[in-house]
Amino acid sequence: MITEKKFPMTAAGKLKIEEELEHLKIVKRKEVVERIKIARSYGDLSENSEYDSAKEDQAFLEGRISTLEGMLRHATIITEDELNTDVVSLGTTVTFKELPDGDVEKYTIVGSAEANPVEGLISNDSPIARGLIGRSKGDEVKINTPGGEMLVTILEIN
Repeated sequence: MITEKKFPMTAAGKLKIEEELEHLKIVKRKEVVERIKIARSYGDLSENSEYDSAKEDQAFLEGRISTLEGMLRHATIITEDELNTDVVSLGTTVTFKELPDGDVEKYTIVGSAEANPVEGLISNDSPIARGLIGRSKGDEVKINTPGGEMLVTILEIN
């Protein structure tokens, strides 16, 4: 029996995915179909780079739509009520200080579906999150990252 992968996400993350999916279906699909239609009007499709490009974009678009639909179908929503801020877990925001230089960083641990490190959202599958999950405020944690070992102290969990 094959078990479907669950996609843990916050309600905000689910909403963001739903909005992207709607945009792809309503706006982008029409744009790609129109590009294909225009490219077909040029005649011979065997040497029509515009047609080939539009068909590749269509395949990518349909793949993305399928991926997002799968994520939503198997979404597990993390609610505020379920959060335990005594330890770092999925859905919590953790502030830590890198040792010995003292750089302070703040990340929210989210499911891979809504991860965006630029916005401070890191996947629960990332090395930093895996190193922090289950730890408490004040803990000194050694984290193995692709860039090397990192030592941090957890300052705050929200």
